[in-house]
Amino acid sequence: MNFADGGLVEAARPRLPDMARQNEDPEQETKGLQRCINDLLSVLSLSAIWQGGEPAQIVQILLDVLLPMLSLDFAYVRLNEAFGGMPVEILRIAEDCKLNLSPEELRDILDSLFSADAQSLPRIRSRLGTGETSIFPVPLGIQGEIGVLVVGSNRLGFPQKTESLLLSVAASQASTGLQEARFRSQQRRIAEELDQRVAQRTSEHAAANEELRKARAALQTALDEIRKSEAKLRQVIDAIPTLAWCNLPDGSNEFLNKGWHEYTGLSPEQSHGWGWTVAFHADDLPPLMDRWQKMLVSGKSDEIEARLRRHDGVYRWFLIRAQAFRDDSGKIVRWYGTSTDIEDRKRGEEALHDREQSLQLILDGIAGLVAIMSATGEVEAANRQVLDYFRRSVEAMKGWSTNAAVHPDDLPRVISAWTHSIETASPYDVDHRLRRADGVYRWFHARGLPLCDGEGRVLRWYVLLTDIDDRRRVEQELRNAQSELATVTRVMAMGQLTASIAHEVNQPLSGIVINASTCLRMLDANPPNVEGARETARRTIRDGHRASDVITRLRTLYSKKEPALESMDLNEVAREVTALSSTEIQKHGVTLRQEFADDLPPARGDRIQLQQVILNLLRNAAEAMNTIDNRPRELLVRTERDGGNQVRLSVKDSGVGFTPEAADKIFQAFYTTKTDGMGIGLSISRSIIEAHQGRLWATPNDGPGSTFSFSIPCGQEEVADAEIHVGRADPSIGAA
Repeated sequence: MNFADGGLVEAARPRLPDMARQNEDPEQETKGLQRCINDLLSVLSLSAIWQGGEPAQIVQILLDVLLPMLSLDFAYVRLNEAFGGMPVEILRIAEDCKLNLSPEELRDILDSLFSADAQSLPRIRSRLGTGETSIFPVPLGIQGEIGVLVVGSNRLGFPQKTESLLLSVAASQASTGLQEARFRSQQRRIAEELDQRVAQRTSEHAAANEELRKARAALQTALDEIRKSEAKLRQVIDAIPTLAWCNLPDGSNEFLNKGWHEYTGLSPEQSHGWGWTVAFHADDLPPLMDRWQKMLVSGKSDEIEARLRRHDGVYRWFLIRAQAFRDDSGKIVRWYGTSTDIEDRKRGEEALHDREQSLQLILDGIAGLVAIMSATGEVEAANRQVLDYFRRSVEAMKGWSTNAAVHPDDLPRVISAWTHSIETASPYDVDHRLRRADGVYRWFHARGLPLCDGEGRVLRWYVLLTDIDDRRRVEQELRNAQSELATVTRVMAMGQLTASIAHEVNQPLSGIVINASTCLRMLDANPPNVEGARETARRTIRDGHRASDVITRLRTLYSKKEPALESMDLNEVAREVTALSSTEIQKHGVTLRQEFADDLPPARGDRIQLQQVILNLLRNAAEAMNTIDNRPRELLVRTERDGGNQVRLSVKDSGVGFTPEAADKIFQAFYTTKTDGMGIGLSISRSIIEAHQGRLWATPNDGPGSTFSFSIPCGQEEVADAEIHVGRADPSIGAA
């Protein structure tokens, strides 16, 4: 605390020596000495009063004692910032004193009175309030490093020698008490830091919870005893259930706790200095020393793992952490560290690594591309087949939606399916193309299944990508072959239907010729029969349209065209086919009956494909009755509702029927019971009906023969998906 010279100041008046005053009044002097001794004893006993107190409490007690003891007008103490972190100012003013100042105002006045160091300041007199006051400063601490005690009295000659002695003893006692308080504060801070470290070790070593609690209790007990002895601090460190040590700034060892010696079996003499290095594994010592030297140079805290030899020769892994301890100037004065046993953790990490390798081997052994993805669809791991296919790292594949891995035409559909699966935690199942490392796109079937926790939250996805490119090519080739085969079959069937075609066409042509001849005769009559000619001309036009319709239906039936969905009357479709097949049906001696429902709702499908199915069923039914001679050959075509949104067409015959063994085979490709059949008609018919989201089946009759039926959806909504699939079916059918 610095004081500047200023104000009304005068040097203290000269005082007579104490011996001279003794000679003047020995009895009074004796009482004064006795009182001084009592005051000294009171001051010396203050240390017991403020034992364990905070700096502010110590100062308050000191001022409260000095103020009446020395009959002071005021007593003021200021503790420096460097002592406690925050400056402390306390002022006590006697009750009968008229001085009315705050600690801050008194400090400003004292700053103007003193300019020298506190320990060499003389007493001075200054005008404070209404009178002159003798002001006497006493330093706290040897060099005043703690602060300063300033007392004031309006008595002349204050302070006397006994009062100066009393103030010096009081300042010394207060300095000691304040030093102890600061030391206690430091010890509490150390205790708090050690508590935090112990708490951290507790979380890392759950199995040692009980030992840590005992250690913390022992540590707290030891902290109360380390005020005066460094040995007690070492006892506390020895009680920590881990290996602790303290090294000098050059890296050599100063102290190792009891746990370290018990673990390694090395005595303090053997491990002192650089002797501790013999306890480390020979393979780990070079990197350990290299890291240690770098820490000594940089002054930065760090950690390293190394194996430490136990007293029985067994090496265990330890995590070694070091922290620099610096003085107020920032210079490193010690290195403190701990060595924590992590052998069990290392073994667990190795076991986990082995399991991960085993899992990777399993993934690599799967005949397909396997990827493990996060809950949000980001690639986390993949098997060797994935890496070989894309020739990219797992990190590079995380952005699969933006790195051209998926074909651009398929990407929106893939992202939409992924988003739906992630939002609903439902399986992911999509066919799409993936770009190989050489730029070639191949078709894959992607199947993803979620792994969920107990509450249904998705943890990760397991995705299997199966290459179906070759299969799709074969399927396409098979569809093309079936289409070509069906076309050939239709051409072959045309030979069998030539008579029917000629009959159907000849009827309207004959009508045209007859009507034309009649028209000419009526026109040649005298007078001409104009009305009769007009009527015969109309009949000629009608028969011409009829012939044209027959040719159009035949050309459409046997042409190779893409399917076209339309709303249709199934009754009308069936009538057209029966009309076209009537001649051939009559040739087989078959009686055809039709039972068409009046309230049949319209269906939606490909008209030509459905006509082919009906035609195939009619021909099969007629041929099934070729060998029947002992009963009528009857053929029934019926339409009706089938449930709420289906329409059904059935073809019932009285033929030979089929055996139970053949019931599961008749719809298989190339299976036939005919000597001249190819066995593809019913197979293709079923494909067409299934492409219309319907079904085709056969049942034996209660009597002779069998019934073949198919049902398809009616209306717009039921056949929406059929527009996607119907184009994949073969637009053709042939004879079975």
